Amino acid sequence: MPIQPFKIDIPQAKLDRLKAKLAVVDFPDELEDAGWDYGVPLVDIKRLTKYWHDEFEWRKAEVELNEMPQFTTNIKIDGFDAIDLHFVHVKSPNPGAIPLLFAHGWPGSFYEVQKLLPLLLDGGKDNPSFDVVAPSMPNYAFSSRVKQQGFGARQVAQVYHKLMVDVLGYSEFVTQGGDIGYSVTRFIGYLFPENCKASHYNCQITEAPSESHFPELYKIDQETPCTEAEIKGFERTKWFEEEGRGYWHEHATKPQTIGYSLTDSPVGLLAWIYEKLHDWTDDYPWTDYEVCKWISIYWFSTPGPMASLGIYYDSKHTTDPMRKTIGTMYLEHVKIGATKFPKELFVKPSLWNKTLGDLVLNKESDSGGHFAAHEKPDVLAGDLREMFGKNGGAYSVVKGKTGFA
Repeated sequence: MPIQPFKIDIPQAKLDRLKAKLAVVDFPDELEDAGWDYGVPLVDIKRLTKYWHDEFEWRKAEVELNEMPQFTTNIKIDGFDAIDLHFVHVKSPNPGAIPLLFAHGWPGSFYEVQKLLPLLLDGGKDNPSFDVVAPSMPNYAFSSRVKQQGFGARQVAQVYHKLMVDVLGYSEFVTQGGDIGYSVTRFIGYLFPENCKASHYNCQITEAPSESHFPELYKIDQETPCTEAEIKGFERTKWFEEEGRGYWHEHATKPQTIGYSLTDSPVGLLAWIYEKLHDWTDDYPWTDYEVCKWISIYWFSTPGPMASLGIYYDSKHTTDPMRKTIGTMYLEHVKIGATKFPKELFVKPSLWNKTLGDLVLNKESDSGGHFAAHEKPDVLAGDLREMFGKNGGAYSVVKGKTGFA
């Protein structure tokens, strides 16, 4: 499985075509004083569209993204054509660095890892160092399109395992993930516990303990009054289930239908994703440049933006009995760390994280949302350092790689 260096270099013709499309947009009207109730306000989309057309410099964004060492390799798993996998791979100067796989979700990308890199690569004497690997999920960014049906989180886990073990030679490694990346890292821990020694999650999907499901935790849960943060967490979860999951149902049932809009209309793609950037973060101060850079990665992606939706359909319609249980089952052989952010989409009591496995880190941040690596890189990096540090529950979990010189 040869590795090829990769540099992002979008053909000028594609940039020109994007400009042409942005120049001939038909906008809908909106109800007066609707705000965000009906979706992204017209004033925001008009402003972002104008900025994307008039001021945004993709070539500048390319230079910034290309500061991360990127590569491609070809990976084959049973039942599917070979995949050209794009990935970031940054090695620490510390030869004892811990191999860390960063797994993004939708509507994220490998871009999310960039702020984490300087915080993880060289921990010095006091903090562990990491070798960081951040793939573009198949069907995302600069990885190739999967042509066959049935490519879900389990299959992504198999691809990532081959990348880490067979291509990069990390016989043991750890993972970090949220969103779809949460399911992927859970599958990696379940399928390959001999290789995946620990996982950290920033988006936990847990079930409440009960008299038959972790009865000792159930007793503690019942006897402990809810904190104000937990009440707000339940409210946030209820809001997402009732008001924020429309995209999920569309992706998981008819992705081709919405795919025409996302593929043909840059403004359609902008609105579809910008809504999530706004609603799923904790008052994060998005700049117009940052938004357009984020959306442009989807627009210029190798397989096209529609391809990123397929994993929802394939995961929902799979016959794999593990699909519904992988997120909440107890993983016996993997050290688990979790950080709860108040504007995540599922915000359950931290106590419930003990149902996921051997929980060695269980933290709560007082701010932050769904895109933790991008919103709160210092918090996420700090928790990873604590989890794998000399006093952490996952210290020296990777054989011969403590993270310290």
